[in-house]
Amino acid sequence: MRVLVTGGAGYIGSVVTAELLSAGHQVTVLDNLSTGHADAVPAGAEFVEAGITEADPVLAAGGFDAVVHFAAKSLVPESVTAPELYWHNNTSGTLALLESMRRHDVRTIVFSSTAATYGEPDSVPILESSPTRPTNPYGASKLAVDHMLTSYARAHGFSAVSLRYFNVAGARITPENSQGERHATETHLIPIALQVAAGLRPQLQVNGVHYPTPDGSCVRDYIHVLDLADAHLRALERATRDQADGSDGQGSHLICNLGSGSGSSVREVIESVRRITGRPTPAVDAPNRAGDPAVLIASNDKAAAELGWRPTRDLDRMVADAWQFFQQLSPETAGSTGADHG
Repeated sequence: MRVLVTGGAGYIGSVVTAELLSAGHQVTVLDNLSTGHADAVPAGAEFVEAGITEADPVLAAGGFDAVVHFAAKSLVPESVTAPELYWHNNTSGTLALLESMRRHDVRTIVFSSTAATYGEPDSVPILESSPTRPTNPYGASKLAVDHMLTSYARAHGFSAVSLRYFNVAGARITPENSQGERHATETHLIPIALQVAAGLRPQLQVNGVHYPTPDGSCVRDYIHVLDLADAHLRALERATRDQADGSDGQGSHLICNLGSGSGSSVREVIESVRRITGRPTPAVDAPNRAGDPAVLIASNDKAAAELGWRPTRDLDRMVADAWQFFQQLSPETAGSTGADHG
């Protein structure tokens, strides 16, 4: 199968690209390198430096069977202060991509959605039937694409799978070309904690220690990037099968959460980092952040039923792989900083 991966020079996109290549697929990566890294694109993939609004010449070359779509802006605070960037890139950009796919008769797509589409849930674990009430433009822009895919499936025979997940961690470690997290502005808990363990930050701030959770800190859902990649390959198989079965012209749009079903607290993550690195990881208590739910966990029951997927790698494995990748980075890259987390 020939697959176009948008955003394939980014963290998750590059890992999925590598797994697609390992599975025997031909892959072209489309990425404008605004947040991705050219050296993250695995050997064996064709690389086109361009944005999703410039996908038409690539798809026009023909031969593509499917698109796996990661390209998006994803910083929640930035989406609040500059929402136009998110509506333009995530939503309008995806519309341009879908229209190019329709023009060139490529009607199979796997979309990297987000559990931010749900906002603050009424109950956990979050089900796909839970109300979608995003609390920021990032989540809203992704939800708009989910609605877009439903309408394209009904009207234009697209077969789509949207995968909604929270926090991705870990790395794909190989002798040839490892892929892991490295962001210019780091906002994710595990890489920030690793920076503290490495002495690149003085301490980590735990925002909220009096939540109604076992240790008082927020509980969040974490998935290893290799488990996530496995889900994307399974989703691609499912969407391809649905496209082949769509003899009546009707498409399909499957939405699945990808979750651990249990989650880990901020304090549990910090303890895992201390355990794996063998280094002190200073943390200080801080007040709750406004609007932070105590627990965010996604159910994986539908993904298990529809895709045959469950996560298999635990928190320590995520931290261990992330630490191994982190140690391969240059001090300048490893020390990229951003907001403290908790």
